[in-house]
Amino acid sequence: MNWKPIFKPREKTRQGAQQQREKTPEAFWLNQVIVRPVIDADLHRMEWDGEYAHFRRVYAEAYQRMQRGYTVLWVADLPGTGLVGQVFIQLVCDRPELADGSERAYLYSFRVRSQLRGQGLGTLIMDVVEDDLRQRAFQYVTLNVARDNPRAQQLYLRRGYRVIAPEPGIWSYPDENGIWHQVEEPAWRMEKVL
Repeated sequence: MNWKPIFKPREKTRQGAQQQREKTPEAFWLNQVIVRPVIDADLHRMEWDGEYAHFRRVYAEAYQRMQRGYTVLWVADLPGTGLVGQVFIQLVCDRPELADGSERAYLYSFRVRSQLRGQGLGTLIMDVVEDDLRQRAFQYVTLNVARDNPRAQQLYLRRGYRVIAPEPGIWSYPDENGIWHQVEEPAWRMEKVL
């Protein structure tokens, strides 16, 4: 292979990150966050005051897949504030190298409110998601991370993910008006053994 990722992992242990969070003022609000499965009433709230309204149909379809057992949707809810994060997990999809329904699950649509990034919320959400996948007997979790998103890349590297392949990152979605959009977001496919 002639491709190489352009980022390097930072040296920081998971335990060290947890200890650092406990020493900082934001630890109080972070301890109040509830990471839980999505309920029907969350669908509108996941649009984050219109910022992601264009994904309304995507969210509705993902929720229907969750009801059929193909997907698990999680939100991070901060009492008094609302939804501050979200992540979707495909348990099975048409690309078995991403999610095969038994050993491998695929993490996607991972978002944390911009003003709360870098404060431990992403780590908290990932802890819950990975623990849930272990309980479901999955052995691997895969994800695609945009090549131009070094902060997310660092989070995944710290958590033990490794780059296994380049991804073209071409996907499409219908917006809230039913108009289809194509996105090209070159990415790295990463994987972690659970």
